[in-house]
Amino acid sequence: MSDPTIRPFAQVDVFTSVPYRGNPLAVVLDGTGLDDEQLARFANWTNLSETTFILPPTPEGAAAGADYRVRIFTVNTELPFAGHPTLGSAHAWLEAGGVPRDADTIVQECEIGLIPIRRDGTRLAFGAPPLRRSGAIGDADLARIAGVLGIAVDDIVDSNWIDNGPGWSGILLRSAEAVLALEPDFAALNGQSIGVVGPYPSVVAGVQGAAEHPQFEVRGFAGAAQVSEDPVTGSLNAGLGQWMIGAGHAPSSYLAGQGSRLGRDGRIHIAELDGQVWVGGDTVTCIRGTVQL
Repeated sequence: MSDPTIRPFAQVDVFTSVPYRGNPLAVVLDGTGLDDEQLARFANWTNLSETTFILPPTPEGAAAGADYRVRIFTVNTELPFAGHPTLGSAHAWLEAGGVPRDADTIVQECEIGLIPIRRDGTRLAFGAPPLRRSGAIGDADLARIAGVLGIAVDDIVDSNWIDNGPGWSGILLRSAEAVLALEPDFAALNGQSIGVVGPYPSVVAGVQGAAEHPQFEVRGFAGAAQVSEDPVTGSLNAGLGQWMIGAGHAPSSYLAGQGSRLGRDGRIHIAELDGQVWVGGDTVTCIRGTVQL
């Protein structure tokens, strides 16, 4: 008799084609029958920025076209949506034999709603969900954010709320070099999630960068998830793409880099197609096996 506590498991690296250079994700490929405390305890134990659990879609989700449902946990809380868990979960689900209703598009159900994920060769890309909060950041909040980042308010070129679930605020600096030089006061984050982006010189000059070199550098300080700095962040890049393309700060498609200050080399492919921003990246499985839950 098979042991019902043994669950198929994968650990995947997202936003990279080279193992151990992106953002890792733990995926339990069968989360059925587990209660919230079991899910939260295992996610806390993995000590990764996120752990996901694959489940059948709800009846409402299935009726709307969902192929599967995912629950996303940090070490201390559940998230309604997150980007690298979306791509990593879809990759693991497909690799484990999942078959989408539409050969070209996977539909994932999560707390925020249905997320389309399209195949682009070997790469997957998710459709950025609508922002829960957008618009200019007020002076008091901007001053507080500048203080956390250790910069002057005048160093900020533009800013916007780009909250699609994790609560991000977006900060545009003058250059990628300025982004990489930041030394934030992590203790002062106090639950804030701050995303910072800056262009490389080719973008400042209005010239598209080479395909292999990012046009923007991104850093994400995820205070809401009690993560000082996230290696590569899909939800943040989704919000940044929606804001920066719409505001004219970025072309309709671009390549962003994230994680170099942490020794990673994440690559995030952003493209706007027919009014929808897509966030794409390579994903590679590093560990396959089972876990006992």
